[in-house]
Amino acid sequence: MAEENRGGYGREQAWQLLTEWTQSESLRKHALAVEACVTACGEAEAARLGLAGEERAAFLELYSTTALLHDFDYERHPTPEEHPFVGVRELERLGWPQEMRTAILGHALYSGVPRTTHLAKALFACDELAGFLTACALVKPTKAIADVEVAGVRKKMKDKAFARGVNREDVTQGAAELGVDLDAHIAFCIEAMRRRAAELGL
Repeated sequence: MAEENRGGYGREQAWQLLTEWTQSESLRKHALAVEACVTACGEAEAARLGLAGEERAAFLELYSTTALLHDFDYERHPTPEEHPFVGVRELERLGWPQEMRTAILGHALYSGVPRTTHLAKALFACDELAGFLTACALVKPTKAIADVEVAGVRKKMKDKAFARGVNREDVTQGAAELGVDLDAHIAFCIEAMRRRAAELGL
């Protein structure tokens, strides 16, 4: 079975690695939010490719684990000199897939690694946006992703003082690279995060 052949590189192992390296609750929640969005992109892509059964499961697991681990080294190694390079070296040492490692390198524009796969493009398109959507939810009286709307998100993107750590250009560029309309992508990611709102604390 494919599950056994992959030799323990599943979501459970990814979560263990993330929690071992990352103590911050907000960074863990960020990983989960990005996972929700990236996995939803993976589901859409798997449907487009006509994947089913074990092939689909393995495909989605790659999307899920890549998203969970994209920032796992960030708490220990936050500088552009180290992140995500230290983490990727560790993933290589542990035997995680090449496609995952390349996508993780590609989510940092300064790495110079091109985003050629759908996985790499999805990770880049969802990373900053998931963080921004979380910030948009947390300023709501309810702190709920259910109350976040596309129009409000677009308005907040223009407000430079709001969530200033989020790179707006990355959000726009990410949707363009993925080949989707920005508003549609925002709506898609809001929906993906709503489905896992309890886990995300939103």
